[in-house]
Amino acid sequence: MANTTKKHTPTSTAFYAQAVISFAVSVAAVGLGVAYLPVDGWVRAFLALGLLFTVTSAFTLAKCIRDRQEEGYLASRVDQARLEKLLAEHDPFKVDSL
Repeated sequence: MANTTKKHTPTSTAFYAQAVISFAVSVAAVGLGVAYLPVDGWVRAFLALGLLFTVTSAFTLAKCIRDRQEEGYLASRVDQARLEKLLAEHDPFKVDSL
């Protein structure tokens, strides 16, 4: 029986590099903007901590989403294996004696 589940395709190197570069540029740009703001040091520190919190929470959210997708994929694979086993063991021509 053919395997009908989707296989996870890894991202290309170019896409990965683009994501890393865009992340680095965006964080650096906001960091430089905060550093050169004409405000008091306390305000600058508050904004820098806000940026740090935003970045770390974005990573946490991305990890949670990835983990949930992997969990769903794994459960789907287990269900598919059970179905394939049932179909392989099923004999439609078997006569049950009463």
